[in-house]
Order: sequence, then C-alpha cells, then structure tokens
Amino acid sequence: MQAAFLVAHQGTEQVELTKPWRAVTAAGGTPKLVSTSAGRVQAFHHLDKADTFPVDLTVAEATAADFDGLVLPGGVANPDALRLDKRAVAFIKSFFDAGKPVAAICHAPWTLIEADVVRGRTLTSWPSLRTDIRNAGGTWVDEQVNICTAGPNTLITSRKPADLDAFCAAFVSEFSH
Repeated sequence: MQAAFLVAHQGTEQVELTKPWRAVTAAGGTPKLVSTSAGRVQAFHHLDKADTFPVDLTVAEATAADFDGLVLPGGVANPDALRLDKRAVAFIKSFFDAGKPVAAICHAPWTLIEADVVRGRTLTSWPSLRTDIRNAGGTWVDEQVNICTAGPNTLITSRKPADLDAFCAAFVSEFSH
C-alpha cells in the first residue's frame, strides 16, 4: 500500500499527520509526504509550532497513479493554504478522477470543497465546516468516521484528533483493497 499524505508548507496538525502515518507503516504500507514545495514542512500542535518533517515529493512531481490512496491531515492553516494552490487542488481531484480512495480529517474537507468533489457525498469534519460542506452540495453528519461510497471513489472522513483510531482503521482497510 502506497499512501500519499498531502500537506502545505506549514500548518498541518501534527497528530493528524503522524498517527495516520504510523498506521500506514504498521499495516506494511509506504507513506510519502507530498507538499506544495520541497524541503521540510512545519507541523503544529493547535496554534503552536511542533516538529518539521521532510517532503518526499512536491505536488508537481507526484501523481495519483503512484499511490493507492490519499490522506489529507487537518489543522486550520494547512487546508486553507492547500486550497489556494492550484496544483494541490488538482492533485486531490486526480484521486477522485482515478477512482482512488481519499481520507480527510478535521478541516481537511475544505480542500475537497475547493476541488469540487463533495456534491452528492456524505461526510463529516470539524463542526465549523458544516455549512461550507452543505453549500458545496454535500451532506454533513456528526460521526466519528464516515465512509461514503456514493461517488467515483470511497471517501473516508473524521471530525477531530479524538477520532484518529477509527479514522486510521477505516482508511487503512480501504487503501489495502
């Protein structure tokens, strides 16, 4: 299993990157960190700087064909920056176009809205995205994890770091098919 983790240069919630990363590794898979620029990305613990992580590929170098699925960690700043980057949005959309599973947690569905892939889908997120998801044509639910198969691919979403165990189990199972 090859899993792409897409994050902006800074702002990803560290635990939403590291715990799913460990879940992929524990399942015998290979995670790759994809970002908008080369070098290292700065993770955060809420609003405080945390660790940095090396980028494996930029969005200009990576393609959906190289991966079995895409993980979109949250954090408030991370998805907000990604949705302004046309190549990052195109990279996300390419997984939907290829019918490959996508997993998004917390604020990460903002990037799905920007990629115009939530219409007709059911998903969960951090509660403040509820109206954004509905306005984009999606159905928002308040669940620990939601697995939506009403589209070209499976979309796995979760609300927050407390949901990470269920989130990781769901997407690792789906990516392993």
